[in-house]
Amino acid sequence: MKRLSEQENLIGTIYTKAQNKIDKPVYLKKVITMIDEEQWLIMDGDVKGAIYESILEKNGQDKKSGAGQYFTPRPLIKAMVDCIAPQIGETVCDPACGTGGFLLTAYDYMKEQSASKEKRDFLKNQALHGVDNTALVVTLASMNLYLHGIGTDRSPIDCEDSLEKAPTQLVDVVLANPPFGQRPAGSVELNRDDFYVATNNNQLNFLQHIMVLLKTGGRAAVVLPDNVLFEGGAGETIRKKLLTDFNLHTILRLPTGIFYAQGVKANVLFFTKGQPTKEIWFYDYRTDIKHTLATNKLERHHLDDFVSCYIKRIETFDAENNPQGRWRKYPVEDILARDKTSLDITWIKQGGDKADCTLAELMTDIKEKNLTISSAVAELEKLLANINED
Repeated sequence: MKRLSEQENLIGTIYTKAQNKIDKPVYLKKVITMIDEEQWLIMDGDVKGAIYESILEKNGQDKKSGAGQYFTPRPLIKAMVDCIAPQIGETVCDPACGTGGFLLTAYDYMKEQSASKEKRDFLKNQALHGVDNTALVVTLASMNLYLHGIGTDRSPIDCEDSLEKAPTQLVDVVLANPPFGQRPAGSVELNRDDFYVATNNNQLNFLQHIMVLLKTGGRAAVVLPDNVLFEGGAGETIRKKLLTDFNLHTILRLPTGIFYAQGVKANVLFFTKGQPTKEIWFYDYRTDIKHTLATNKLERHHLDDFVSCYIKRIETFDAENNPQGRWRKYPVEDILARDKTSLDITWIKQGGDKADCTLAELMTDIKEKNLTISSAVAELEKLLANINED
């Protein structure tokens, strides 16, 4: 394993910091026998890749493993890629790549666009780039790409902290779901003079990194928590920069119940670099929407209406005829006039249909709200402790 980890290609990345967990010869013999029973070389690459993806998804739903934090729901990824529409010949980066879902979905979207050998070789070996700072996750992502026949000549995945230094190469497309919360204790202190503002907020730093990482005209779709839309201080500074130097044209508001952690309120921000924002289109896929990982999993068809609206750009909201319309635009002047330039906008009235909930759904809703409150209290306690220390 040490020898394999020293190779300067994708195999070397797969074996990054690999350790042998098998401590009994009989177990090793059993594993080798099981592997030897399959005809791996004649199995189609798409089949091997699909099998591995299904294992990753199952592992991501296992709350005990904690792997869900590295696994973004594939239906959401597919909808984001369908909207961004990466084109073969473009470069695509995920600076917090987890198990590689965004890169693989972008690859699948582009691979049928051209029969040119040159373009397909570029797609397989140069177009995709992912970064993650957890060795095991880098192994999972690298293996995922390897089984899909991607990047065998070079490693498309790097094991490092994206935020530590400025990017050496700009890209056409960024697709990402950065980690939420504060920057982990023990991390290298950031000293980036290319950032717009200094902050310990992890997702705000990733947002700044992505803004820097894009070429002029480059496009991004990024999953970010609610606080990025309304937080003051550094958050407001970054939002204003996003509105003046970027075209923040679309925000998809997501419901709870689609991520591994309960109560997570997130959004997808779609923006293009190099032109100011004139109007922002909001799609409210949160109000009165209920998903759980068990009983009503998010599927790609649930986001069909959003993708259709994203492409057509025709409002479904109408103050008189359809006040519950989920697709609505706001001129940038209205946003800039809001307190702290807040993007936390809701216009749909909740249906008040709690009476129609099952007891299980009601309990899940209560638990999600309780977790949100507990998280907020914990953050307040940290702030108070820091104030007392000062």
